[in-house]
Amino acid sequence: FSRIIPDAIRSIIKNKTLVIRSDGKFTRDYIYIKDIISGYLLLAKKMISLKLYGEAFNFSNELPISVFELVKIISKISGQNKPDYKITNQAKYEIKYQFLSSLKARKILEWKPIYTLENGLKETIKWYQNY
Repeated sequence: FSRIIPDAIRSIIKNKTLVIRSDGKFTRDYIYIKDIISGYLLLAKKMISLKLYGEAFNFSNELPISVFELVKIISKISGQNKPDYKITNQAKYEIKYQFLSSLKARKILEWKPIYTLENGLKETIKWYQNY
């Protein structure tokens, strides 16, 4: 629960201040878990016919966004006009800009993500609200 998405959702649901460890400008390429699962299932399905043993594949939306942008999206979806957060700027050993290329998966496996970030977050927020 200490990662940004679960922590932001739980903070909003519980009406608490979200603590952002970085300066809020770090970027990541967030992708919904169902898209990752579909990628791995497709890889397993095509592994034998395409002889993909030992090959590495990345599954990504290829749309990196900052922590600030992510928190704004989560807040908006949750119906909160202005996110409540505190910047600690204590992330010392994290990579500032981190994202993947899924070009290989798109070309060889003909895979692509189905969920937009917003749609994946809507499902995730709904799950947190229910459980």
